[in-house]
Amino acid sequence: MSKVEEKLAELGLTLPPVAAPVAAYVPALRTGEFVFTSGQLPMVGGKLPSTGKVGAEVTPEEAKELAQTCALNALAAVKSVIGDLDLIERVVKVVGFVASAPDFTGQPAVINGASELLGQALGEAGVHARSAVGVTVLPLDAPVEVELQVRIKPGA
Repeated sequence: MSKVEEKLAELGLTLPPVAAPVAAYVPALRTGEFVFTSGQLPMVGGKLPSTGKVGAEVTPEEAKELAQTCALNALAAVKSVIGDLDLIERVVKVVGFVASAPDFTGQPAVINGASELLGQALGEAGVHARSAVGVTVLPLDAPVEVELQVRIKPGA
């Protein structure tokens, strides 16, 4: 088990199986020293635990937990192409999408669920640039979606 996965276990979390794509794409792609994930939904066991808009059917607190699940799914996608999460040198960028009720403006706090998890699991390597964007709707009526861009250690 990698140090990153050990840290996740200390947090009471386990890396899930890679979520199956819902369309024509791959969960993650490596090019040179970088891995780019596709947008990861908060799938658990192949299903969304909740659906709807944040600020309406889904509370911001629930959405923050779902963003954490998205980050776990993204880490699983990264592992699927590099084999060992300890090879991550840096999470470069996180992009988070929040399906938002018209008056909801708390997207950054929701995506903190992903950012905080990455910091806890990867330490300094988990500190990243980020965008948190409100959108009208996401695939399968998911409340949140997260994608990662990570740099791999040289020679890995």
